[in-house]
Amino acid sequence: MNHTATAQLAAFAAKLRFDAIPAPVVHKAEDLMVDWFGSAIAGKGSRPVETITSFAASMGPNEGAAEVLINRSRSSAYFAAMANAAASHVAEQDDVHNGSVFHPATVVFPAALAMAQTLGSSGKALLTATVAGYEVGIRVGEFLGRSHYKVFHTTGTAGTLAAAAAAGSLLGLTPAQMQHAFGSAGTQSAGLWEFLRTAADSKQLHTAHAAAAGLMSACLAQDGFTGAAQILEGPQGMAAGMSSDADPAKLVDGLGTRWATAETSFKYHASCRHTHPAADALLQVMQANDLKPTDLARVVTHVHQGAIDVLGPVVNPATVHQSKFSMGTVLALVARFGHAGLVEFDKHFQDVLTVALREKVVMALDAEVDAAYPRRWIGKVTVTTTDGRVLQGRVDEPKGDPGNTLSREEITAKAQRLAAFSGGATEAEMARAIDSLWAIAQSSKVGRLLGGAA
Repeated sequence: MNHTATAQLAAFAAKLRFDAIPAPVVHKAEDLMVDWFGSAIAGKGSRPVETITSFAASMGPNEGAAEVLINRSRSSAYFAAMANAAASHVAEQDDVHNGSVFHPATVVFPAALAMAQTLGSSGKALLTATVAGYEVGIRVGEFLGRSHYKVFHTTGTAGTLAAAAAAGSLLGLTPAQMQHAFGSAGTQSAGLWEFLRTAADSKQLHTAHAAAAGLMSACLAQDGFTGAAQILEGPQGMAAGMSSDADPAKLVDGLGTRWATAETSFKYHASCRHTHPAADALLQVMQANDLKPTDLARVVTHVHQGAIDVLGPVVNPATVHQSKFSMGTVLALVARFGHAGLVEFDKHFQDVLTVALREKVVMALDAEVDAAYPRRWIGKVTVTTTDGRVLQGRVDEPKGDPGNTLSREEITAKAQRLAAFSGGATEAEMARAIDSLWAIAQSSKVGRLLGGAA
């Protein structure tokens, strides 16, 4: 039992210590935390987020050490993790790991922060838990493979184990307890893409459930609750029920030497990551040829199958959130404004000009792009202009990828934009919180980020 891939992954998460994490990986974890914080604040005012937060408030205690970021209230770790996870996955600006097609921040940080605040953990313990969560979640996503993502939202499924790893690290679980936590988390893993067809609210529920269920699984394991020993690769485990191309070797790939946390990408455009490569390629063509939106007659985006699976069902987006999964809408906004940000979606996703441009965009499966995915997300477009020119664009590393990453100044500015858009925090409040997050490793006790001391 102790030599299985699940057991090895659990032992790694349980035994990880701050001093074993390379300094550049710690630095990246700090960047990812600030980036996540901006997305969490951006969730304020979103109806699905407010609904989940209201539910959490009605069920949880009115006082607690854990902070609900969008309204500065206090609650239990469980309900704070639930609310903050919902909040950070609605602006579509939270991070993504390409190879696993998984958004780690939105499930790892809510569970880790809530648990750290509840336990009074140090900043180093919080960062260690974060890295444990990222390393576990990313490997589970890679293990489940492309077939899983066709139907399942990996952030909801792999994310449950990622949250369990993060919370379990802070709780000091033993390797055996961590394996039980994984078993309980995996049996609760859920999240289906069907919601996109009808613009349903489920995406925020996926992350809320994953963060809370993962945290619960870790707490249960600490108290002796047992879970399936081989929840991942067992004959009736996650792979058996959720994948046709699972690869158990990926669960233990480079544990302790390959730091998948550092491979994580930031999101520049406020939309589904599958749209970003094509958006950047279109921008490249328009800037190189001095094109205006009115010059575009047709735009063919050459994409991987995953993009077609997720974006294809969104034909006529009815809501701002659904429009972020419309390739045509994203490219229309990029063509008009140079980027597809929160303001552009909110004010212009149904404009006559946006809709007209949207109808000129088509997706086509491309063998090269598909073969590279998910390890690399290549952007390729063919643009036909109104005067008959045919222009090609290509981007091998979209803005935000590790090789084309955001600086700390850009991350800070992005977080401030997100907060300003939602009104979730003032510029001064964000500046204070961000400064504390950049210095979190020096903190002896993780307190509240907003609204006073814990």
